[in-house]
This record gives sequence, C-alpha cells and structure tokens, in this order.
Amino acid sequence: MAAAARLSRKLLAGASMLALVACGETLSDFDFDMRGSGGSGADTSDAARNQTAARPAPDNRGVISYPNYQVAVANRDDTVVTVANRVGVPAAELARLNGLPVDAPLRAGEVLVLPGRVSEPSAATGAITTGPITPGSVDITTLAGGAIDRADGQGISTSTLSSGEEPVRHQVQPGETAFTIARRYNVSVEALADWNGLGNDYAVREGQYLLIPVVIGSPSAQTTTVPGQGSVAPEPPSSATPLPPESPTPAPVPTPPPANLEPERTEVSSAQFQMPVAGSIVRDFDADNFTGIGISAAAGAPVSAADDGTVMLITRDTNQNAILVIRHEGDLLSVYSGIDDIAVARGDSVSRGQKVAVVKAGDPSSLFFQVRKGNETFDPLPYLQ
Repeated sequence: MAAAARLSRKLLAGASMLALVACGETLSDFDFDMRGSGGSGADTSDAARNQTAARPAPDNRGVISYPNYQVAVANRDDTVVTVANRVGVPAAELARLNGLPVDAPLRAGEVLVLPGRVSEPSAATGAITTGPITPGSVDITTLAGGAIDRADGQGISTSTLSSGEEPVRHQVQPGETAFTIARRYNVSVEALADWNGLGNDYAVREGQYLLIPVVIGSPSAQTTTVPGQGSVAPEPPSSATPLPPESPTPAPVPTPPPANLEPERTEVSSAQFQMPVAGSIVRDFDADNFTGIGISAAAGAPVSAADDGTVMLITRDTNQNAILVIRHEGDLLSVYSGIDDIAVARGDSVSRGQKVAVVKAGDPSSLFFQVRKGNETFDPLPYLQ
C-alpha cells in the first residue's frame, strides 16, 4: 500500500514537471511552496536525505504505543468514529484533538493521536511485544520490507535499523506544508508522507499531528532536531580572571524606512522589470528567510506583468493561495502570490504593464513578488531600478 502511494505521488509530480518542461525549463526540483518564501526558501532540492526507518507496525486495533503518547492508524474506509470505537476512546475527543469533524473519512494509514492512553498492545491485540515501544524492544522483522531492502541496497546493515525510538510529534502550524516540515526535521517529504498516511498531494491541515520519521543509525537525532534544543551554553567567565576592558558601544545606526519606488516610476523606464503593483516595499529580499519582496497594496489593486513574457504556470499551494509565473527573455521568471481574480491563462503572451490579476484581500493585503531563473532566486530590486 505504501509503495503504491509513493508511485502515485511520483506520477502526479512527474505530470506537473512535464508541464513545466514543455515550456522549455529544466525544473527537476522546482518547488512552488510559497510558505518557504516567508522563512525557509522555496527550493526543496537541498532537503535532507537522511535514511529513515519504516513506521512500526500497529496492533490489530491500529494502535502504536510509545512511552509518552499513543496513536491509532486508520484502515481503508475508516472514519474518526470507527477508529474511536475500535480503540475505545470518545469520538468527539479524538476528532477535536486531531482537528477533524467527528464523521470525517480517513485515508488508509492516516495517523491520529489518541486523547488518552488505552490498553497497551499485547499478544491479545496482535502485537509481538507487550507495552509501549522503547529502544530495542521492536524486532527488525516489524519494519517494512521495502525499507530493509533499500537499506541493504545502500550497504547499510539491517542490524543498525531501529524503530524503537519515540518519534517527535509535530503539530502543524498555520502556513506550514509537508515540504517545510520535512526540511525542518531533516527528513525526506516522502518518508514523512509514508509515516503519516498523507495523500498524493502531501496536503496537511492546521492542527494535525505528524510523526517525524526516525533516522536510522542516529538514535539521538530525534532529541536534537527541534530548533533551540541541544544548544550548548557558553562557559561563564572566571571570577578569578578579570574581564577585558569594555570598548565603548557604538551608537546604533538608524534603520531607513522601507523604500517606496512608486514616486520614481516613469512612463518610460530603463529598468528590466517594472513594479508589478503600486505600493511600498514592506519586506526586503533575504536569501535565507524571504526569497522575494513584499509589496503593500490595497485589496483589489491591479497586479501587472513585470515585463513582456508568456504565462508559464498558474497553480495553488497547499493553502490554496494562487501563484502565477511568467517567463521572460533570458529564461527569467517572475512569480506573483497573494493574488486573486487571475485575468490570464497558461500559455498567454502578456505585455509589460498588462493587468494579470488583483491583490488578494488580507490583513494586511500585500503582494509577494519573486524573480528567479530555474531554482535560483534573485533580489528583485536591481531588476526594478
């Protein structure tokens, strides 16, 4: 079942990439995950490839038990109610904890965190051990055969595989995607999907709990992956050794206000791109944290093509935010998000300054504008000045 789901996901991803390659672009790792534009970068090509163990097999009820929490794994045609009845917890509590309607249908393999502990797995429930999983308590035969085969094929001894570590339990926050969560914990998005029974689109929902796959051969990885944990405090100064003389603290340099390029616009401009919307730049480009610029604009304000080009892609991210990509001379791409009422279609030729959409209503409303070539992003300001 997991192998079939992986194949289906790859076929869907391949179809999307073919649509892009048909436009002449080589984009084997192109990722339009716009959540990355706010903090993690939009390119998933550098996502970690740590080898991960397979998820431990549940008992006959679907229960996987760890020392600090338990989860239930859904079967085909399960709902929240049927899972709750099978494991013996109130359906309303199970639904509320996992951010689901009580009658929500579930995918085969989908994971639900239990609101309280139920009876531990045992031989009576089809488990090979009694009690919660602890390091070393799960025999290697409980790992999925596919994971073992992959490990053997890479020269990794199966004796080093361990599914006994308790995984980090991550609750999805607003704006997060499977890609950004996988990057955060240094695992592949496919492994994250397999462990949690995600669909072919890798969609996650706010409030959902995800189990972070256990990295093979690194039992301590799950205790240090959360940012901020495991940091070593610097050694305090010795009371016997005087501190060096302090240098005068330089006066802080005042931060200039955000640039507003709108007053400098002219009908004839030598800039390669024109401002896509009338407004002030409220967030600057940062290659590590914000791979574009944020332009404050009124909801409904027209969004214009930055230059002549061809509409390459119109899509949506996992939060259903519209994304428009225009291809320009020299294989440059301009990317627009935070938009609504798109007025063009894929394949259309557009002219510099032509209206292509409007700014989406928000609090506050703003346009995200990005310049890229393939998977490399550039600061848009030099192209606008």
